[in-house]
Amino acid sequence: MLKKNILFFTFILFFLTFILFFNLHSQDLDKLSESHQNQGSVEVVSDFQSSFIDDRIIEFWLPPNFDPTKKYDLLIMHDGQNLFDANKTWNRQEWKLDEWASKLIPEGKVNPFIILGIHNSGKNRWNDYFPEKAYDFVKDLEYLNENKPALYADLYLKYIVDELIPFTKSKYLKSSDDFKIVIGGSSMGGLISMYAAFEYPEIFDGAICMSTHWPGAFVIDNNPLPDAIFKYMSQNIPKLKGKKFYFDYGDQGLDKYYPQYSKTVDSIFLNNGYSENNFINLYYKNTSHNEDSWSKRINVPLKFTLNEL
Repeated sequence: MLKKNILFFTFILFFLTFILFFNLHSQDLDKLSESHQNQGSVEVVSDFQSSFIDDRIIEFWLPPNFDPTKKYDLLIMHDGQNLFDANKTWNRQEWKLDEWASKLIPEGKVNPFIILGIHNSGKNRWNDYFPEKAYDFVKDLEYLNENKPALYADLYLKYIVDELIPFTKSKYLKSSDDFKIVIGGSSMGGLISMYAAFEYPEIFDGAICMSTHWPGAFVIDNNPLPDAIFKYMSQNIPKLKGKKFYFDYGDQGLDKYYPQYSKTVDSIFLNNGYSENNFINLYYKNTSHNEDSWSKRINVPLKFTLNEL
């Protein structure tokens, strides 16, 4: 009887915690829907040249009353063309990142920050975003013989670390070297965000990896890529030192292939000393693989990673 009572009260506590989290999240959404659509400003660099990859369009979002003499953290986002304006995206959806930032910063729920959005290259998006060193862990010789893609992720990360971050610092973050850098994206953008934080732990303080595409490429039977990605992660996971990793997944569209990998992701981090204070892997029921879905929950990783680390 005692055991049953303990289980019952444990369930009630979990249920109440879930309801509280859901209600707080819903309140954020309600307030966002009433906020102004274009707070802050977006500055576009249409031809940022690189020594490592093909030239890209980059966009900077600056909060209202931006003052370069004050301290701001930096959020770097992949697929930057989808962040701010649904009228300019291929599917008429956006992340609403400017709206969320304009809401959360004045409320003190996140540190003041600016956003750097990097447009993808289109034709080479997969080549830029697949974790390059993870491919070394593929042991399926038949797969390797049939699939020999050009991989550019290491060059793409050098472009971010050696060119974009110094440019951003010299133009917008002049007040201090003591600012945090969080990198984020969704789907393949989630994979490259994880990879960036693993490859450059001295640069990135956190990673936002939403609807992370653990299959790595096309969803096929006997796919060797997830196992290769997880082996890479197990051998290269950064030491804690204030790092924060946020992952999530839904169950609709492409996201329906992701729940099967959640326990493996959890075990990699938890077995290496991470806890709920610096690692989250959340499941969002009945959510799909698109910007509308991500825009409804991006406030959660923003508050997790862009608070004091």
